[in-house]
Amino acid sequence: MSTVKSKKLQVGTDATSSNNFTIYQPATPDGTLRIGVGNADSPTEVGRFNSNGYVATNTPAFGAYQSSSQGIANLTEVKITFNVEEFDLTGDYDNTTNYRFTPSVEGYYQLNARVSCDSTNDIMIIKLNKNGTEFKRGVTTRDADTAGERGVTVSSLVYANGTTDYFEIYVVHNGGATKNTAASQWQTWFNGYLARAI
Repeated sequence: MSTVKSKKLQVGTDATSSNNFTIYQPATPDGTLRIGVGNADSPTEVGRFNSNGYVATNTPAFGAYQSSSQGIANLTEVKITFNVEEFDLTGDYDNTTNYRFTPSVEGYYQLNARVSCDSTNDIMIIKLNKNGTEFKRGVTTRDADTAGERGVTVSSLVYANGTTDYFEIYVVHNGGATKNTAASQWQTWFNGYLARAI
């Protein structure tokens, strides 16, 4: 029996690197076998095998929450500023300017959000917007209670093209006076992950 030693194996000889497939080890072997798209000299890793099995590496996932209260005027649709990232595996969530998730991989994503506000007897709507247009919504009504606060959630499986599609969270209410969000990691948050790539 003979042993073939090589750190890289390229399948495909197309001049366009995206049409080739490469199996390789990192420059310093670490017990993993990498899977990449592209020529053997510079592949883009999309997954790896280690002692626990297969691990996909190009899988967007993020979690963010709001750290400071935001005012929402009566009957005014307001984009919620989730400004603190808990995690962002591929850098696809913008927590400083647009407060939006722009997935970099085409596929289906599970997105979830909750917004809590000080409120009494009013209707509150949370909107998951795709590319600036309402896509899904959640609605809640609640009578006044001793806590004086309630939240509304939205959750959906959505398609993203991996380049230009983006998602944001908006809220509107009819409570008369301006309502303030309850800014904390457990009260006002937005998260999501790639459920299946295409």
